[in-house]
Amino acid sequence: MEEPTVRSYRIRGTRITGPQQLALDTHWDSYGIEQGTNFLDLSSLFPDSQQIIMEIGFGMGEATALIGKAFPETGFLAVDVHRPGVGKLFALIHEHGLKNLRVIQGDAHLILHDMIEDKSLDGIHLFFPDPWPKKRHNKRRIVNADFLALIAPKLKDGGFIHIATDWVPYAEWIEEVFAASALFDGGKVERPEWRPLTRFEGQGITKDHQVNDFRYIKS
Repeated sequence: MEEPTVRSYRIRGTRITGPQQLALDTHWDSYGIEQGTNFLDLSSLFPDSQQIIMEIGFGMGEATALIGKAFPETGFLAVDVHRPGVGKLFALIHEHGLKNLRVIQGDAHLILHDMIEDKSLDGIHLFFPDPWPKKRHNKRRIVNADFLALIAPKLKDGGFIHIATDWVPYAEWIEEVFAASALFDGGKVERPEWRPLTRFEGQGITKDHQVNDFRYIKS
């Protein structure tokens, strides 16, 4: 599978701090997974986990680490393209002594296609993806029919995707995309207590952004 010509993420600044680089250098062998073209053996990566969840786009990793700490019986595979965030999450994994979290730096589309076997994930977390608010950029939104077709086979029967966004037009877009698909059932839900309030989300709330959570189950 070739890299998508239309990216669903922005290439943010790659400036990395000293502590982030140190965490990468120190902990890559323990927490990092190289992007490749071979399927991962998730049962070996997470031998003590009752379920395995993939998080797409974890930012600086604060919520990822807190969720991983709260659910030690669940294995979390965290994916993001931005190196500074990977370094920060490595530091948080080490700080909290987490044994159930592994990280891949790369494009989620390629990782799902090339590295994740069918019916191997119990769930997917997609928290605050880039809303691409300008109409001409809407095609860059990660949630679309092709994305649903990509993730559905990777989920076990009854597996889920949980999405959160603080951009109302994107929330409406999400509902429309899923309503047009026969692959998933579900819709808007109350914000779950287990999803931490991140700094990013808090900043949005102070700007009167309305946060919407969605949970869809594989049909």
